[in-house]
Amino acid sequence: MTREENDELTQVGPRTPGGELLRRYWHPIAVAAELTPERPKKRVRLLGEDLVIYRDPDGGYGLVAEQCLHRGASLYYGFLEDGGIRCPYHGWLYDKTGRCLEQPFEPAQSILRHTILLRAYPVEKVRGLLFAYLGPLPTPIIPPWDVIARGDGTRRIEIHPVLTCNWLQMQETNLDPTHNTFLHNKTAYVLGLRPDWTFRPISLEFEVIEWGVIKRRAFGGDNGYREEGHPAIFPNVLRHSSGWGPIDLHFRVPIDDTHTQTFWLGFDPSPDGSLLEESEDPPSTYIELKDEEGNFHMRSFPSQDSMAWETQGPVRDRSVEHLGAADKGVALWRQLLKENIEKVKRGEDPIGVIRDPDKYRIISFSASK
Repeated sequence: MTREENDELTQVGPRTPGGELLRRYWHPIAVAAELTPERPKKRVRLLGEDLVIYRDPDGGYGLVAEQCLHRGASLYYGFLEDGGIRCPYHGWLYDKTGRCLEQPFEPAQSILRHTILLRAYPVEKVRGLLFAYLGPLPTPIIPPWDVIARGDGTRRIEIHPVLTCNWLQMQETNLDPTHNTFLHNKTAYVLGLRPDWTFRPISLEFEVIEWGVIKRRAFGGDNGYREEGHPAIFPNVLRHSSGWGPIDLHFRVPIDDTHTQTFWLGFDPSPDGSLLEESEDPPSTYIELKDEEGNFHMRSFPSQDSMAWETQGPVRDRSVEHLGAADKGVALWRQLLKENIEKVKRGEDPIGVIRDPDKYRIISFSASK
């Protein structure tokens, strides 16, 4: 891969090929419970854009560019009024669509406010997470993944710290099943977290599906077995399941080219398959990845994964790497990215974009052929 090709896959800002692809999808940007009547605003950064998300008194949400179009003051310090946000500097008032409604010190006959439009984006609350869409209208729907749509269980949220690395370094691990042997299993053995460790040969299978790629491992030896597989959902999600019990969606949210945050939305099925009532905002947990000295503590899968991602550097230079036969899933994912970047350039929807809300009631995955 050349450095130019690497840039195309990793850059996430406006008008970059990778950024335009990622803007065709919804991304979680905050936990809804973080926005309260006492603290109804939060700074967020997504796909290289500095934004302010806010909750109005009626329970709706707005997401706008942080800097006022007048003289650039931060709207984070602004006043929430009538479902909009007013700049704290000179009082320009914007609604949720970015229209300027008032400019207090301009002449009554001025048309200035009709000539400007603040960047503003749709927000939807889904299972306690706030999702944002930064792409062209009309908006697609948020896919009804089983973790989101099922009613026979309860949900939970994990918020992981921001890492200094590009989003693709994190997502590529989802297509790299061999890392589990050393990064997770042997690390756990060395730290005394598991009683034994044995290296076993692995054969790999990858299947391109409508939503991305399913990866499967088959382990050799006397106790060999074949895993059901975990879908990597295009472009930046992993669906993780043991085949029974809990299911997790891992969203790798691109903050900018060199920073990424992970949100986990987990689902715990009811033992008997019965429908359960759950709170509007599922319980949330903030995960620690490092010790007191700022090093990865390596005592959990997330800490081990995060070490591997962040120590590659802010943006991995793929022009100097050496892929082997075990990396065919990584190569497949990069090819899928390239193909869908070209689709967006042609004005087409990339894979996994849903326009018809009636087409899918629930999206689940059969993990075996």
